[in-house]
Amino acid sequence: MKAIEIRSKTDDKGQLKIDYQLDRSDSHVRVLILLDEDTEEDEEKLWIDAISKNPAFEFLHDSSEDIYSLHDGEPFND
Repeated sequence: MKAIEIRSKTDDKGQLKIDYQLDRSDSHVRVLILLDEDTEEDEEKLWIDAISKNPAFEFLHDSSEDIYSLHDGEPFND
């Protein structure tokens, strides 16, 4: 699979126009668009949402993984 990155700009109505010649005609294509986020909070929320739905972390829902409690350790005050 080949990835193509195209830098573009939206117009005043929010429409994205891509002027890029492909070597295929009458074909289905997939377009991946990554938007720059304005705040770190949005990026953090996206990251947390993504990992919370990732099946690789499902083992954390197992009660046997709860080996620490709020009473363990000492408070950290920086």
